[in-house]
Amino acid sequence: FYFRNKHRPFLLFVSLLHVHTPLITTEKFLGRSRHGLYGDNVEEMDWMVGKWLLDVIDKEGLKNTTFIYFASDHGGSLEAHRGNAQLGGWNGIYKGGKGMGGWEGGIRVPGIVRWPAVLPAGTVTNELTSLMDIFPTVVHLAGGAVPQDRVIDGRTLLPLLQGTVQHSGHEFMFHYCGVFLHAVRWHQKDSGTIWKAHYATPVFQPEASGACFERGICPCFGDGVTHHDPPLLFDLSQDPSEANPLSADTEPL
Repeated sequence: FYFRNKHRPFLLFVSLLHVHTPLITTEKFLGRSRHGLYGDNVEEMDWMVGKWLLDVIDKEGLKNTTFIYFASDHGGSLEAHRGNAQLGGWNGIYKGGKGMGGWEGGIRVPGIVRWPAVLPAGTVTNELTSLMDIFPTVVHLAGGAVPQDRVIDGRTLLPLLQGTVQHSGHEFMFHYCGVFLHAVRWHQKDSGTIWKAHYATPVFQPEASGACFERGICPCFGDGVTHHDPPLLFDLSQDPSEANPLSADTEPL
């Protein structure tokens, strides 16, 4: 692929099976990690991205002219286990994980961009972006225009990455589990405050586990979900772990 297209524009989309059940790992990486098959998968994915993609792009002299975006479609899966040993992912301070609709642990994912000739290394943005932004970003890079006959939910990432704008084009973001709306966030304009309301949350099993070990993955509806009326409300800018829901008493605004 690289040799055929390296002298003209190309789009390469790589969707890795890693790190996803059934956690298939090649013999070379079995047992490499101290965190079981899940850890082996992470290490093999890291090797594949480095050797198969980044090293080849560098070798072909395409490093400065290639926009690379590494991301995931969800946070770490928590329910993988063998016996009593938990072998799933880890989402740091964020509650929940993959398949949980609205909790931050299932939504916040790596977003790593490399384009050395255009974007300075080490830059960090805390603005709200989405995988929906990939489409308009690619169209922008190719010099095209997004369709005007429909609503496009994504926003090109380039102005934010290049620093020509300071804030994301997303004021609101809706978080679904399947077809069911579980949560919505609002990045209050001209403010650093991000509010998030949960209308439905999964019932953790066991209750204090932060995951759905008995089911294998949290459901989107039915008896495995708790509906909240009024919704649970969090100030993510002050409480990113979503540990302290607000009330009219604690937050008059």
